Amino acid sequence: MVPLEVSSPTGDRKSNSAVWANCFCVLSCLVTVILILFGGLVTSMGAGLAVPDWPTSFGYNMFLFPWSKMIGGIFYEHMHRLLGSIVGILTVTTAIIIFMTDKRKWLKYLSLIACALVILQGILGGLRVVLIEIDLAIVHACVAQLFFALMVSMTLFTSKGWIANQNSSQNDPKLNLLVLLAVFSIYIQTILGALLRHTGNLLETHFLFAFVVASLVIWVCVRTNRIHYDNKEILRNANFLGIFLCLQILLGLFAFVQKYTILGKSFPYITFLISTSLHVVFGALLLASAITLTLRVLRFPYINSEIIHSNSMEISA
Repeated sequence: MVPLEVSSPTGDRKSNSAVWANCFCVLSCLVTVILILFGGLVTSMGAGLAVPDWPTSFGYNMFLFPWSKMIGGIFYEHMHRLLGSIVGILTVTTAIIIFMTDKRKWLKYLSLIACALVILQGILGGLRVVLIEIDLAIVHACVAQLFFALMVSMTLFTSKGWIANQNSSQNDPKLNLLVLLAVFSIYIQTILGALLRHTGNLLETHFLFAFVVASLVIWVCVRTNRIHYDNKEILRNANFLGIFLCLQILLGLFAFVQKYTILGKSFPYITFLISTSLHVVFGALLLASAITLTLRVLRFPYINSEIIHSNSMEISA
């Protein structure tokens, strides 16, 4: 079989463009993780309305609000806004770099979707303050997970390994289906988690559905190690998925004990804030890890078909 010659999706400036686009994607993801953490802290503290106006902050321009006034819940709510603005700037910058240097049209479209999502996220956060609607807070939380998952995907698409078309030598339709089910179930679980955090409802549903998520993720990890034993990137991805699942379960159980059992009174309030907020963060990391694994696993059939097509063209010629 003749290897497929793959042209660089970034053209002659492959090295510089790929590095810059990837760096900004990575930076956007890192700041988004911190943003999600602060969002979790704001919700856990009930500080969502600590700053009652928007887009201003107590009448100040958001970026000129005095640091001396950022105390208590105001600090967490205002920092959440500032971090959201930084993520927005990074996302737009990333899109500009991709449009200027990358030849892949579908990646350009994805960058535009990322810009649209981050703008939508900012509007939802602001309207939640102005309209004092809890439903908007729930949608805000769900869109945050989608945006983070998209940015992580773009980080993968701009990575050297993806551009070089490195992948495994195996394709397993059953695993392909499993990873898709895992991603879908994890996102449904994040929605249930948002409903629980903002309304206090669906605790049993969230708790029971965690077994569905855990079962699928464990199944995916085991089968991935069996099928893609020859691909270090995929195996590493699957292992991180398993680690994030374990941490997420432990954090969820710890948060449950603190909030819903008598043992919770023996823990300081700060541990509740940290554990519940980290539970949100690792939920996002679990979803992002599942999506990157899915993209890597599903990519092989596409590459294989391209190789077959290339070989058939050479034979016919």
